[in-house]
Amino acid sequence: MAFCIGDDIDVAVTDRGGSIWTAYGDEGIYGGHPQSAAGLAGWGDRGQVVWAPGGRLPEWPLAGFAAATERDQVWLAWYSSSREGHTFLTRIVPLTGEVTSWRSPVRSPDGLAVRGDRAILTRRHHNKRSTEVFRAELVDDAWTVTDRREVAVPGRVVMRCGQGRDGFLWLRTGDVWLRIEA
Repeated sequence: MAFCIGDDIDVAVTDRGGSIWTAYGDEGIYGGHPQSAAGLAGWGDRGQVVWAPGGRLPEWPLAGFAAATERDQVWLAWYSSSREGHTFLTRIVPLTGEVTSWRSPVRSPDGLAVRGDRAILTRRHHNKRSTEVFRAELVDDAWTVTDRREVAVPGRVVMRCGQGRDGFLWLRTGDVWLRIEA
């Protein structure tokens, strides 16, 4: 079976149920493609829309950065089209439709993994053999960085290099996948 989930997909991740979660780039959002116009979306395994923001985001998305799943939740890191260009972390609970967004403690992360009230975020150094790894905690309804380290990696880190699954960040560097625990 083939189906279309939009244009200019910056981030895609699947959840345990087989749904596909996407965050789009500006060409997808503003390019007239109906599937990507909402900025963020969830798709069933047959191409049907299972989630759309529907006014439940603090600002309008401009592009996606990273995605993660944690048990029955989906996390999307994205930035807004506002003049300030805020970066957000949005948690979606597909079973209930609940959506919660927080300002991200890290601007422009390219990797994300979440476990409860702890998160790992990464920000690459373009075409270098290092990346910044941030540990963060959700305290008093705000994400706060608790540790920041520059980490040498075995290969160059490319855009959208990290995928989070149940508290583990799988970071692709060159031809190697590294696992970092939240």
